[in-house]
Amino acid sequence: MHTHLAGRIALVTGATAGFGEACAETLCRAGAQVIAAGRRKDRLDALAARLGKDRIHPLVLDVRDRGGVEKAVAALPPALAAVDVLVNNAGLALGLEPAQRASLDDWDTMIATNCRGLVTVTRAVLPGMVARNRGHVVNIGSVAGSYPYPGGNVYGATKAFVRQFTLNLRSDLLGTGVRATAIEPGMAETEFSLVRFAGDAAKAAKVYEGVKPLSAADVAEAVLWAVSLPAHVNVNAIELMPVQQAFSPFAIHRKT
Repeated sequence: MHTHLAGRIALVTGATAGFGEACAETLCRAGAQVIAAGRRKDRLDALAARLGKDRIHPLVLDVRDRGGVEKAVAALPPALAAVDVLVNNAGLALGLEPAQRASLDDWDTMIATNCRGLVTVTRAVLPGMVARNRGHVVNIGSVAGSYPYPGGNVYGATKAFVRQFTLNLRSDLLGTGVRATAIEPGMAETEFSLVRFAGDAAKAAKVYEGVKPLSAADVAEAVLWAVSLPAHVNVNAIELMPVQQAFSPFAIHRKT
């Protein structure tokens, strides 16, 4: 176990699977005490059992519940209250239909989680960071925030929000020691596609056919690197993709 994050307290949202679980594990192995937040208590307990109940503090939390978030942050045990690193990872994509056929419920859920949930948790943790004059907010964005694709509609828009909110945090935090970073992965194999396709495993597997996508661990490594840099260095954004993914040419619809 590395110890370069020893003494640091990290709060990771969406820690029950995918990037969040990998971030919790990676930060924990680097010496941090990790508050692992998520909706599924059984998964959080399993994570704590695997990595050590003294290292992982499970916190059952739905980021969409503003009152719940504010209560949970206010009620953190004193030894864990001074959060040094916040990883806003809770988020999801739902559906891949064009906008005119997409589900408005899916859109609402993505906005509630990816945008509103992220800013709610940030707002709950940030005043303490500013008061202590140290801390790091790491927001998990996506290449979908920069590059549109068919069916990406509201998902891509929420991730553009994440990128811009992160940069605006930097503006507001000038003059403090608090840092803000957006981590923007491309194609990665987690439960992401399973969620997007409402549990259709065959459809989800097709997304990664013949491709070696990023793993959750790859993304967690980027988070670890950004938060491990000396206190005077701020990484604004990291965009990473698998080698087998690149950019599409402009789409042209030609009438025949």
